[in-house]
Amino acid sequence: MEKEAPPEVPRIIMLKLRQPDAKDGPTIEALITACPPLDQNSLYSTLLLCTDFADTCVVAEQDGKILGWVSGYIPPNDPATLFVWQVAVHEDARGQSLGRRMIAELLARPAAANAHRLRTTITPDNDASWALFQSVARHLGAALNDQPWFLREAHFAGAHDTENMVTIGPL
Repeated sequence: MEKEAPPEVPRIIMLKLRQPDAKDGPTIEALITACPPLDQNSLYSTLLLCTDFADTCVVAEQDGKILGWVSGYIPPNDPATLFVWQVAVHEDARGQSLGRRMIAELLARPAAANAHRLRTTITPDNDASWALFQSVARHLGAALNDQPWFLREAHFAGAHDTENMVTIGPL
């Protein structure tokens, strides 16, 4: 009788979480491209995030390879909010709670010291993002609420699904 192979145990990878800089821009763009359904942005917007908003963005790297990215910012008219724009995790680093770990890194930074809530937008069918932010809310012990925000017809002229504003807090 043939023995059944033991279940494969996920390999925990050790990652360095750090602020991005301009030289990371092209690599971050390639990561975003490899992570559908993330919206493609211009390389220029990524460069601005990596420089002007580096305090509220994070990359995860292993041996010089970027495996994760979170872009965020503090809205100028709402300094009590950390808005997370995009979360990208390379397929080699999935299953490690990396998205949640990168968001926790951002919330622990001085730039987010006054943040009492976390916000993001998610399309109704993006199951991976819903699971990530539900996990974030559970780990923070905070409520998660959502409502339609940018509407398919009114804001995207029918070219993009409605984005729901997701609010986690109070933190």
